[in-house]
Amino acid sequence: MGDLDLQAIHDEMVSIAYAAGAMMLEANPQDIDQGTKLNSVDIVTETDQAVEKMVSSRLSGAFPNIAFMGEETYTPGARIGPEPTFVVDPIDGTTNFIHSFPNACISLGLSVEREPVVGVIYNPWQDLLFTGIKGRGAYMTRIKGSTPRQLPLAKTPRGLDGLDSALIAVEWGSSRDGPNFDLKTKVFSKLAASKETGGAMCHSLRSLGSAALNLASVAAGQMDAYWEGGCWAWDVCAGWCILKEAGGMMVSGNPGNWEPALEERVYLAVRGAPTGQKEFVEEFWGVMGDGAMDYKV
Repeated sequence: MGDLDLQAIHDEMVSIAYAAGAMMLEANPQDIDQGTKLNSVDIVTETDQAVEKMVSSRLSGAFPNIAFMGEETYTPGARIGPEPTFVVDPIDGTTNFIHSFPNACISLGLSVEREPVVGVIYNPWQDLLFTGIKGRGAYMTRIKGSTPRQLPLAKTPRGLDGLDSALIAVEWGSSRDGPNFDLKTKVFSKLAASKETGGAMCHSLRSLGSAALNLASVAAGQMDAYWEGGCWAWDVCAGWCILKEAGGMMVSGNPGNWEPALEERVYLAVRGAPTGQKEFVEEFWGVMGDGAMDYKV
């Protein structure tokens, strides 16, 4: 990491996350301007833009030599380089935000050599903070000022026994047609369906509406896995660091790739467990058969 002080960067990111949370809570979604990007469910609000502007200003002021990539100022085709880079989603879960559904967050990640090394995720409606620093563990703080709990939350995590005992996070995403959508719906159906009909019959599927919070839930051990295609580096950078520090693993959402790139756009996150991680991944990939999602950076 060179001369980077990851603890100092983490501490400033936490301070910024709390400030961003206050901005979200002060906003009235019914009164703010909204726009769309890809389609009617790919939404951006003036609050997204205002939060990112505040975050960018504070980070550049504190760490002027660290690059910045944010969802709302992203230029199509831009890539994360090997240099230290803040990777930021000002409001992950904007659809939840505009509906006043209290499950959205700010996601602040730091990437070095294209690897997530610091992650901070904060849901202000629940006053729920998740943090991680490479090599120093991951933590959850339920109320600001309270004692952080190390992740995973279980003192003795159970092994992964397979899909039929798993709670799995999924999302519909903003692209609702084409081969990627067809594969998603096929996999969702197969995960949920009874074994008598050829399904995996997992315990259930959950959609929190936020990639970052899905990853945080897997890191905490509240979900067993999260499968996603179509999200971006700013959706996963912070959560990826937190997941790994909690003993979890991130592989490609497409079969065969055990070491996905940060900008892979297709991911499978699996919680920390003493046994069964590799077998769980292989079983999940088996559900996909020879299917694969294709998303361009």
